[in-house]
Amino acid sequence: MIKRLNSRKYILIALALVPVLFNACKKSKVNPESPDTEQPQPGVGNTKQTPTSDRRSLTNDSLFLYAQQIYYWNDKLPTYDVFDPRTYTKLGTDLANFNNELFNITKLSGFETVAGSSFPKYAFIRDENTANGSQSTAPDRSSSVDLSDIGFDMGFLNFQGYGDNTGYELFVKAVYPNSPADLAKITRGTKITKIGSRAIGTNFDAEVALINNVLNGSTSSTTFSGIRPDGTTFNDVALSVKKYTSSPIFASKVIDQGGKKVGYLAYSLFSVLTNPDSKNPTDTRIDPVFANFSANNITDLVIDLRYNGGGSVETAEYLLNQLAPANTNGVMFSETYNSVMKSGKASILKNQPLTDSKGQIQYSSSGKMYTLNDVDWSDAGNIYSFSKKGPLNGLKNIVFLVSSNTASASELLINSIKPYMQSVKLVGTTTYGKPVGFFPIVLDKHYSVYLPSFESKNKNGEGGYYTGMKPDFADTGGSDLYDDAEHDFGDPKESYLNKALSLLAPVAPSVLASRISSKGIAGATANSVKLMKTDYSNSNMAAAGMVETRYRLKK
Repeated sequence: MIKRLNSRKYILIALALVPVLFNACKKSKVNPESPDTEQPQPGVGNTKQTPTSDRRSLTNDSLFLYAQQIYYWNDKLPTYDVFDPRTYTKLGTDLANFNNELFNITKLSGFETVAGSSFPKYAFIRDENTANGSQSTAPDRSSSVDLSDIGFDMGFLNFQGYGDNTGYELFVKAVYPNSPADLAKITRGTKITKIGSRAIGTNFDAEVALINNVLNGSTSSTTFSGIRPDGTTFNDVALSVKKYTSSPIFASKVIDQGGKKVGYLAYSLFSVLTNPDSKNPTDTRIDPVFANFSANNITDLVIDLRYNGGGSVETAEYLLNQLAPANTNGVMFSETYNSVMKSGKASILKNQPLTDSKGQIQYSSSGKMYTLNDVDWSDAGNIYSFSKKGPLNGLKNIVFLVSSNTASASELLINSIKPYMQSVKLVGTTTYGKPVGFFPIVLDKHYSVYLPSFESKNKNGEGGYYTGMKPDFADTGGSDLYDDAEHDFGDPKESYLNKALSLLAPVAPSVLASRISSKGIAGATANSVKLMKTDYSNSNMAAAGMVETRYRLKK
């Protein structure tokens, strides 16, 4: 047993990485027509857009011109001449210049500015040449597991420290399945006592750089010592940055809570389905989980989304159909685009080939290549309805475990299932706040641009949670309810899960108290928690987005 002090202080490990949105879906290499073929009409403030063959200038142009037509808040943008996209050339790399231009585009929306950040809250650009799936030896250090489940790191999502600068304990928050750390049997709840030759826990200021270097990939190989949640120790276990295929499921199990069976699913991201067939999709990771829940007649479920930044809308739809009670039908959610797109006037999309879920370009029966300009972006054409899947038919109540990292497709899942459950409750902290989604636009053959293009709403027209979803039971920084990295996923002693179980299947107070006090982590009253570092920006915990890759053609 690890002894815990009643008076608790938290250290949230800080990273100085690109802060948000680098886990979007990996797309196959698509070579759209040259973006400069889309010329603005005369007399609309485009006198500065002169002919050029310079690729960077053309990409600068395209980034702004696409935003003028497909950005959800395109009505906030000025003319080409006022914005002058070709002036974004002063930084060291093309990608840095494009990111700077994107940031200045999104600042105009009034929705994407984050205090202290030089990146948008939602929009982002990804260089597919440095994506995990494209790499064999040198990973993109700002990325972790992507939506194709490809990881290229040691496997640590993040760490969390408890204590103060001169005396703290460092615990693993989560480990990606099949990663080097996972194969070494390091899990959430593992206490790290040494990294390399350096003991951890006595001088945070001197040790934080070492910890961050593990997370951001600057350290490609080192050793770890520590204590696993089951009490077993390990010494100088060598881990290296490696490429691996992961799974979106951190953990799943059925928990006996006072004689009642409660399902538990810890879900890391909405990665692409293993079989995204449009007529009969399946998933080899999700399907066995719900088969087990069905076999145990689960009516109450805890879904742990506290580190889930979103991902594929198609996967969210699939999971919603698994959760839905038997015979559920009707609206699941709707997607609304800007007026230019809804009216079919986003003609610049003719430069983007239409691809299926596997990245294959689509053609008509006559051999014509379809483009995104052939897609129906109207309100009526973007309503998605339930079509029940899977064997779990009697689900009634769900408690979601959430945090500020719960974003996008995760929030879509919560918002869309609410009208169909007897009870939906949230435990944790306020979610990220991203009711908008996007589809990828490819520029210069290798830059995938994700501009928010639609807003989602549920059956009741509810959405607009730009400031996040507030929990019903809030983590206020006390030891009675907090993100408890000292316990593994699915352990009923874990603070958030313990609270969720008490809501779904109340038991005697003495049972709940024994779970908490068994490791000495709570006193008679809740103790305040000092957040020593709060502005961490680990890209491993970034919002992946709400990526739409399903398209319906105009009739």
